[in-house]
Amino acid sequence: MPRYTLSKRSMSQVSSTTPSRSRNMQAIKASSNATTELRLRAHLIRNRIAGWKVRAKAVPGCPDFFFPNERIAVFVDGCFWHGCPKCGHTPKSNRPYWIKKLARNKQRDAQTRRKLRSSGFSVIHFWECQLRENASSCLQRLLTLLELSRRHS
Repeated sequence: MPRYTLSKRSMSQVSSTTPSRSRNMQAIKASSNATTELRLRAHLIRNRIAGWKVRAKAVPGCPDFFFPNERIAVFVDGCFWHGCPKCGHTPKSNRPYWIKKLARNKQRDAQTRRKLRSSGFSVIHFWECQLRENASSCLQRLLTLLELSRRHS
């Protein structure tokens, strides 16, 4: 069986990102966090919760679910990409890149929440692991926020 070793040149390429590699990675756009979003969507439908839109592009941050009448933005974030404090992690390879990348994601998420709240929107956020482990608790939080919002309108 052949043995593979990395030369010093290949090792340096692992730890630093070339401009062409960076452009390539920037071109890759995820369309959605499909499995997690579908899980919440199924719960909304099963519990006959109506009045929501999926991926409202006109709303800052393009929330995963949006209740226009109540002005509630719902974000369902993947634990890895958004840095869940419970189960998110930083890959061991190319660690400096991932530390910066995940920090930028967290910073962008916080900025989006601030922008929405300052514009009069309510924001609710669920982690992928929360939906997987205790979807009924997530749904109850959302129902409580919907009811509060409907009372005040």
